Amino acid sequence: MSGDAVHGISCYSLVANSETAYDETLTFYQKLGFQKMAFFGISDTHNVRVCNNSVREDWLHVRGDSDGESATLKLRYVPGEFSLSPVSEETEWRGQKSSIVFYYPNLPELVKKFSAASIKFQSLPNEKKPDEIYVEDPLGNLVGFSDRYNPFAHANMKKSVESGVQSNMTSGTSTPLDSVKKATENVTTKAPGVKKKVAVMTSGGDAPGMNAAVRAVARYAIHRGCDAFAVYEGYEGLVQGGDMIRQLQWADVRGWLAEGGTLIGTARCMSFRERAGRLRAAKNLISAGIDSLIVCGGDGSLTGADLFRSDWPDLVQELEDTKAITVEQANLYRHLTIVGLVGSIDNDMSSTDVTIGAFSSLHRICEAVDSISSTAISHSRAFVVEVMGRHCGWLAVLAALATGADFVFVPERPAQVDKWQDEMCNALSAFRKQGKRKSIIIVAEGAIDSELNHISAEDIKKLLSERVHLDTRVTTLGHVQRGGIPCAYDRMLATLQGVDAVDAVLSSTPETPSPLIAINGNKINRKPLMEAVKLTHKVADAIEKKDFATAMDLRDPEFADYLHTWEGTTFIQDVNNFVAPEERMRVGIVHVGAPAGGMNSATRAAVRYCLNRGHTPLAIDNGFSGFLRHDSIHELSWIDVDEWCIRGGSEIGTNRDTPDLDMGHCAYKFQQHQIDGLIIVGGFEAFTALSQLEHARVNYPSFRIPMAIIPATISNNVPGTEFSLGCDTCLNSVMEYCDTIKQSASASRRRVFVCEVQGGKSGYVATVGGLITGASAIYTPEDGITLDMLRADIDHLKQTFAMEAGRNRAGQLILRNECASKVYTTDVIGDIISEEAHHRFSARTAIPGHVQQGGNPTPMDRARAARLAMRTIRFFENCRANNLGAETGSAAVIGIRGTGVTFTPVAEVESNETEIEQRRPKNAWWRGMHELVNILAGKTFSA
Repeated sequence: MSGDAVHGISCYSLVANSETAYDETLTFYQKLGFQKMAFFGISDTHNVRVCNNSVREDWLHVRGDSDGESATLKLRYVPGEFSLSPVSEETEWRGQKSSIVFYYPNLPELVKKFSAASIKFQSLPNEKKPDEIYVEDPLGNLVGFSDRYNPFAHANMKKSVESGVQSNMTSGTSTPLDSVKKATENVTTKAPGVKKKVAVMTSGGDAPGMNAAVRAVARYAIHRGCDAFAVYEGYEGLVQGGDMIRQLQWADVRGWLAEGGTLIGTARCMSFRERAGRLRAAKNLISAGIDSLIVCGGDGSLTGADLFRSDWPDLVQELEDTKAITVEQANLYRHLTIVGLVGSIDNDMSSTDVTIGAFSSLHRICEAVDSISSTAISHSRAFVVEVMGRHCGWLAVLAALATGADFVFVPERPAQVDKWQDEMCNALSAFRKQGKRKSIIIVAEGAIDSELNHISAEDIKKLLSERVHLDTRVTTLGHVQRGGIPCAYDRMLATLQGVDAVDAVLSSTPETPSPLIAINGNKINRKPLMEAVKLTHKVADAIEKKDFATAMDLRDPEFADYLHTWEGTTFIQDVNNFVAPEERMRVGIVHVGAPAGGMNSATRAAVRYCLNRGHTPLAIDNGFSGFLRHDSIHELSWIDVDEWCIRGGSEIGTNRDTPDLDMGHCAYKFQQHQIDGLIIVGGFEAFTALSQLEHARVNYPSFRIPMAIIPATISNNVPGTEFSLGCDTCLNSVMEYCDTIKQSASASRRRVFVCEVQGGKSGYVATVGGLITGASAIYTPEDGITLDMLRADIDHLKQTFAMEAGRNRAGQLILRNECASKVYTTDVIGDIISEEAHHRFSARTAIPGHVQQGGNPTPMDRARAARLAMRTIRFFENCRANNLGAETGSAAVIGIRGTGVTFTPVAEVESNETEIEQRRPKNAWWRGMHELVNILAGKTFSA
């Protein structure tokens, strides 16, 4: 049986565990109007199939009238102890378990029928004017009836879901989850019996995460009462039609989250560029009943889609005039809805901060460069690594920052003609004198100098070999950058954007400009598609005109910041960049709390930028306890931290001790070592330490200095920021771990893994981890665990396994936060599932433990760490210049909010944004994802 309350699915599968239950269920559905179907042309009396002398099977069908809905049931008898928990009559039935929901236009008549037949039912809100009616069949399945064709809509509508709400084409303040909470309102109908059909296609170069987007579109479209279709082989599939346009059922996209590339294919199509090709494509879509198309691709693919929409009215008219389609078809499909998703590893689309596939590609690049670094150090070599990016240097800049590359070439900020050679050679020579044994140069494929001359990897190799006499190699990564599984961020981004794309389809009107689903400052937004494409083309035009400042401005807001960060943390100190002697500081750096990916990257960047500004960086070893007990503090040099950007853990040591071990002694140590500024890198303990030091200023003058915490914890529970260092590394580790155990579960066909993840009293890892791994259920401290929740989830598992019938990828995953419940532990939940499964499936537990801290930090955590560290030193300089050491604002939480970096006084964060006892923020942006996890797992939710 379908686990979702949907309509329009071809068949619902029911399983009876005894002959008596089978006969009672057969009689029950026949009373509801279902009739036995002829099976493959055989008469009704021979409809029953018997398999292995023990399995009976009946197919039942009800044909809808002009207002009703056709539906098919498959009833199977499989001996064994398999049953669903009965509903409790004390609460609403619909909230207790998944249900089949049928469209029925006359509910009062149905109430009379049930009453006359003595069938127990529950009507909502009451029996006089019911909106929904629920009954329980003899197998324990909940069956619902609604006079709303889409049971999730507030409006009392008839047959189909179609656009009728004006799209919000602004860069507003909706969160990535707002679209999940919207119900279908103010919808209009196409015609009786015509459902909304939404097609999705991928086009252009493939990008990791495209499959996740297709999965989200398909499942969320079904959830919203639509039929989902996939167009295979891109625009070629549109032109060819036929089997290239296929309907997607719920289970068809199972397992797609973890697949790289695009499983529905992409291909170049010259015929679509001609009007005749677009005419054939229009005919094929209309024949399939499709007038809504979600396209995931680059700017060329999206431009083609918008052109298709512009031509659509004339194409339909021509098809009608030539009688290729009927007048009725022409009237039904006068308008085409286009929604764009950007799938591009280059991250070269304007109007959005990042594109689907970009961070996965960055992962591949950094993995390769990290590996190259080992052999470069071994042989004291130089490596020139060419990465993709014809007109965009995003990959090159982020890769250079994340891997600690010595030089980078990008098209938006070209090297000065006839000068870059000396700059690069002098820089690399200076690095070698400091003791570096390797040299890494990252060059984008579209790298140029200021006169637009192309700079190739071979040009750089020749220069380094001849002038610096370095043993130099060239590595061109090529299509390796497109390969591999999508990273955690791309899975999340593609899923959220795919969901919003369906909402955009349902809210579009013929007058609405084609929207592009973008992400800006951690918020999903809709932008006019063609405006975004035009801005993207302006970048290339600006470069061609040598207007490089405009080209930089047209990139996402973080691009220039990351480039400046690389510059500030790479080049050896230049006295011309030093602050005045009286403004130079001794900056202490301490790690507090559990290790997290990015701690070392932040320390490296802070040390490098300190030295480049004339400050003195001091490492406080082994946290505050090492500082107070062993006076563990020492200066760090430029070369000391050279390799730290790629290392996980904490090179200077960390623990959970805070300065209240001995506040007076801590103040003495600050005074003794003349500490003028303090960077605390860590999680909630670090936040607590900063708060303690700020409160102690009244008694200890040595604490009246600029201080800041750089949040670093896998739990992502530090208030004052949307992201902490280490949380992305953790999510990728959890993702890889869960992908592996899901593979085992799928191989075993009928197995559930209950995986315990870390996170303290913050459910971030469990919630986002559940979204990116396709978990069936998640348990978090914010929501807790109840018997009703377990019962509903076990019933959902039973239904899922019954429907899957042992097919591939039938394994299931549940994520439980370590602090979700003191009673319902991971082992207890596993035992309950195994007991209730009655040998129909099995349950296993898995605890990744400290594996979640990850190995090498991800590129995202490395880049964020460097950016925050450099901003922190600037913050200290500003405080010093304005004598703000004793003020509240000089003790701050540095955070990422949207695309910006913010400094919020720790006292303000503690008072307004923190649940102190629960050790987490009051309002977490990711909380609404829990609902989306359940929707995409196939559970029932009311609007």
